[in-house]
Amino acid sequence: MKKIYVLDTSVLLDDPNAIFTFNNSEIVIPTVVLEEIDKKKRLGDELGRNARTISRILDRLRKKARLQHGVKLDNGSILKIEMNHRHLENVKKYFYEVNNDNRILAVAINLHLEQKGNLNPRPVILVSKDVLVRIKADTLGITAQDYSSDKIVKDDNIYSGYETIKVDPYIIDDLYIKNCLTISDYPLHNPSLLPNQFLILKDKLGSSKSALVYFDSNKNTLTPLKFMDKDIWGIYPKNAQQKMAYELLMDDSIPLVTLTGRAGTGKTLLALAVGLYKTEEINRYNKLLVGRPVIPMGKDLGFLPGDKDEKLRPWMQPIYDNLEFIFRNREGDIDGIVAGLRKIEIEALTFIRGRTIPNQFIIIDEAQNLTKHEIKTIITRVGEGSKIVLVGDPEQIDHPYMDSINNGLTYIIEKFKKYREAGHITFEKGERSSLAQLAADIL
Repeated sequence: MKKIYVLDTSVLLDDPNAIFTFNNSEIVIPTVVLEEIDKKKRLGDELGRNARTISRILDRLRKKARLQHGVKLDNGSILKIEMNHRHLENVKKYFYEVNNDNRILAVAINLHLEQKGNLNPRPVILVSKDVLVRIKADTLGITAQDYSSDKIVKDDNIYSGYETIKVDPYIIDDLYIKNCLTISDYPLHNPSLLPNQFLILKDKLGSSKSALVYFDSNKNTLTPLKFMDKDIWGIYPKNAQQKMAYELLMDDSIPLVTLTGRAGTGKTLLALAVGLYKTEEINRYNKLLVGRPVIPMGKDLGFLPGDKDEKLRPWMQPIYDNLEFIFRNREGDIDGIVAGLRKIEIEALTFIRGRTIPNQFIIIDEAQNLTKHEIKTIITRVGEGSKIVLVGDPEQIDHPYMDSINNGLTYIIEKFKKYREAGHITFEKGERSSLAQLAADIL
């Protein structure tokens, strides 16, 4: 039986190709959705780009047949712009305000009531990325669901970059004696290791023996970490995940590193410390480029006076806070120190499109607020000899149409986890302060 899917504006602005993901169904776009898309098409951001894309797709489809009568798609579905079923009587009984969300709900409930009167009624499902629209639909007795085709993982089981396994104690002893273990020689009972994955080996008999090892997929070996005790610009790794992250950050053969975790776990601080070491101390890279998306938490500050650097300062203050912590024992103000180093460039991602960035150590902070398209744009800017580090907390999303499992950072983690060119670590333990860790746990 063909289902009827009513698509909310949020779905099309999130994924312009959403209409092609519902097979053998009837896809309904209320006319008010077209009006909302029209208001977004002049925006210069991701929403504007998606609005223009879906407009071009609909324009192409209308040449096949009248959209109000229905256009057949290649996947067996029929796409229809709904001109009828717009009266608000069935919605205004419960939600009095006449707004666009309620107009979309009206189309869904009127189609639903119409189908109930048929001999073989078809299910009507409202698809929306707006939580409150789904709640209101459920209140009206309409089946509602989130748009899930854009989710790279179907649950919260995001790749962490490491695993804890229990082994016979002699395996740990051999590791420290030989300084390397060949996977095929030992019964680790874990055949699904991914490139650059880490293991925490623990004695299955219960002793305190343990080891941190790194999986080299080229040699099929497990090797102890080399940089776990290294002092880099006065910063030491304080826990197992930070030690793993150091290994990835220091390895120049891994051009893409992703670091996730709650606030205060040290993600940005470690990346900056290694970036400074690689650029200022050993001159491995020509420059340290640090950027973050300009997305406010709460009300936007609006127009900011001054030149580009002065305008960026409020957005980049977390970067300066971390640099100040690293430079705490050096004389002079933080701006003077950064200017004196000359190899540090702090940039808003607004200006990255069209660039090619060779032989630089690139750190993108707050990457969870980037869409899949935006993060693809950034990574494809990386030139020969560069290394890019994406840092963020997928649980802190400020973008209206994204969540922890459909944002650009999670997308990159899952897409690249099988490749030798990438490595990932999820930080677990906060190191900012005991209060910050308690707040992250209980609030």
